[in-house]
Amino acid sequence: MNTRSLPRNALQGRERDGAQPGAPEQRHWWPVVRTVGTWLFFAAVAALMWRYARTMDWDEVWDSLTETPAPALAIAIGLAATSHLLYSCFDLIGRRYTGHNLPTRTVMAVNFVSYAFNLCIGSVIGALGFRFRLYSRLGLSTGVITRIVSMSMLTNWLGYKLLAGILFVVHPLPLPPSWHMGNHGLQWIGAGLIFTSASYIVACWRMGDRTWTVRGHELYLPPWRMAVLQMGISCANWALMAGIVHVLLGAKLPYTDVLTVLLVGAIAGVVAHVPAGLGVFEFVFVALLSHRIGEGHLIAALLGYRAIYYVAPLGVATVMYLIMEARARQPSNSAA
Repeated sequence: MNTRSLPRNALQGRERDGAQPGAPEQRHWWPVVRTVGTWLFFAAVAALMWRYARTMDWDEVWDSLTETPAPALAIAIGLAATSHLLYSCFDLIGRRYTGHNLPTRTVMAVNFVSYAFNLCIGSVIGALGFRFRLYSRLGLSTGVITRIVSMSMLTNWLGYKLLAGILFVVHPLPLPPSWHMGNHGLQWIGAGLIFTSASYIVACWRMGDRTWTVRGHELYLPPWRMAVLQMGISCANWALMAGIVHVLLGAKLPYTDVLTVLLVGAIAGVVAHVPAGLGVFEFVFVALLSHRIGEGHLIAALLGYRAIYYVAPLGVATVMYLIMEARARQPSNSAA
């Protein structure tokens, strides 16, 4: 393994790892494979969206929203819009990390579409499939897209670990009486999460802005300021998401408790591999909070949260995606 400082313009040059001079011409069967792959991608998206729509109780969603006071509903919608806007900036960090020069609005649009689909139908199609589909149409190579996706996922979970760690240590959630795990166990978990987040900051501070070569693969460790920015915007995004549930619950529970349960529910959904964490997310809230607030009110607030944060943005993202596909140009006409 060796390390060396690498100027940004040199890094940009290395990121353009598309076709090399002298590479063999595309085989005649490649256009057919690409066409079939495109249609399979669309079919998978349609099937997953249909599955998601069938599992949602739309009447109950509508009732939960109509029974919510208008001021609270407006605040929840504003928080959801702010969260999606903030998350749409994650790929701008990826742009800085890789050195590509796609316009800011384009990057944020791709990020928003992929995030909305990621929330509802899972990361394989959402975070990965849509980014690779859209960014490749915009001229970015597979290597660049991979680094963008990796940086976005890292940003999201860095903030998660830091926020969850602080909450577990400073303000551990009062667990139901039937649970045998005490708060000291949560505090030890929180300390471990804080340690890993701090380790990343220290590594970027001491060895940032360098490229590491490990077994032929280059790994660029960003400067410490970028690492701090990653954690800051990720923590803010998770805090906004919890704010939506808190408002829809009528502020009947402490905000820190709602935030803690939301963080636990998010990781439970990932572990369960259920699209949108459907059922798993609600189960965590009911298991941890139903002894303190009515289960019906809790479920109604969570359905409202799904409608505002998942369903509505998915509708907007679907329209945006169709428009972006219609306006897509050949990679040679886009910035790489």
